[in-house]
Amino acid sequence: MKKPNYVGKFTSLTMTMALLGLTLITGCSDDEPNGPAADTTAPTVLSTNPINGATGMALINVTFSESMSSSTIGLTSFTVKGPGATNVAGSVSYDAAHNRALFVPTNDLALSTVYTATITGTAKDQAGNAIANQYVWSFTTFDATIDQLPVVLESTVDFAVIAGSTIASTGATFIAGAVGLSPGTAVTGFPPGIMSGASHVGDPGSIQAKLDLTSAFASAAGRSSGVVTIAGNIGGMTLPSGLYKSTSGLEISSGDLTLDAKGNSSAIWIFQIASTLVTTTDRRVILSGGAKASNVYWQVGSSATLGATSSFSGIIMADQSITMNTGASLEGRAFARTGAVTLNGSTIVTPNP
Repeated sequence: MKKPNYVGKFTSLTMTMALLGLTLITGCSDDEPNGPAADTTAPTVLSTNPINGATGMALINVTFSESMSSSTIGLTSFTVKGPGATNVAGSVSYDAAHNRALFVPTNDLALSTVYTATITGTAKDQAGNAIANQYVWSFTTFDATIDQLPVVLESTVDFAVIAGSTIASTGATFIAGAVGLSPGTAVTGFPPGIMSGASHVGDPGSIQAKLDLTSAFASAAGRSSGVVTIAGNIGGMTLPSGLYKSTSGLEISSGDLTLDAKGNSSAIWIFQIASTLVTTTDRRVILSGGAKASNVYWQVGSSATLGATSSFSGIIMADQSITMNTGASLEGRAFARTGAVTLNGSTIVTPNP
């Protein structure tokens, strides 16, 4: 009978265990990373408002490339200096949702004056990395306050809603005023929706209102004197009267927007928006210091969307469409040149003159 080859089997087992041990040792090498690499990238400044060399100012802010440590964003890391390198008194806040710091002067800045803003190396990201390079930019304030004239609305003041294609409502919508539709023919959802005024569909009144809306839209879009550039999210800001221009879309999402007339009931706001206007749920446009909804004009290059249960103020003139989500309210007018006005249990009340 042939004897078992114990030596060969033992040798094979020994080699297998040796290889397994080598694999385990290699896998546990200190050279293998045990987690994500530490963040060593320095933050940078993506944009500023005003931009470097600009004339005109409504707000002073800076947007970073990444989330910053809020404890490092303050009057030490964000300074504004006037003539003679004198520090401007003010306060600094940080909007973590948009990586943005805002400097608010304690007093109005002097007219026709150059100011210099600086982000210093004490500004750090969440990992403790200081900003790559100190960032400095300058701007000049206006030589005088430029008051805007109202946008002439002509016959559109007889309407709360004007649309080009359809006016559609679901739920308990309420419109305090008349609606006009041209060249579209469908006004739906009334009832259960309620409108206190007449429904003008393709009649001479609605046709003329559409022509006047086109003129008002062009007038608002063509303003240029005293323009102040804004961008992105303007929620949480307080803006004085003036002409504001965005070369993209605007949103009100990180907080409410306050429009402060500073006691001047004739103060005018005109917002020129190249793309969309969006508000998120529950956000508000707050009128302060005597501001009136009838003196606020939103010229929207494409479409406007008001978030659910949001509260908005002003005359919306959208080139395309307007959508008011569930429970949204508007003190003003909803005018869509070519598209639809869509309402969802919404409320529109025309403003007092």
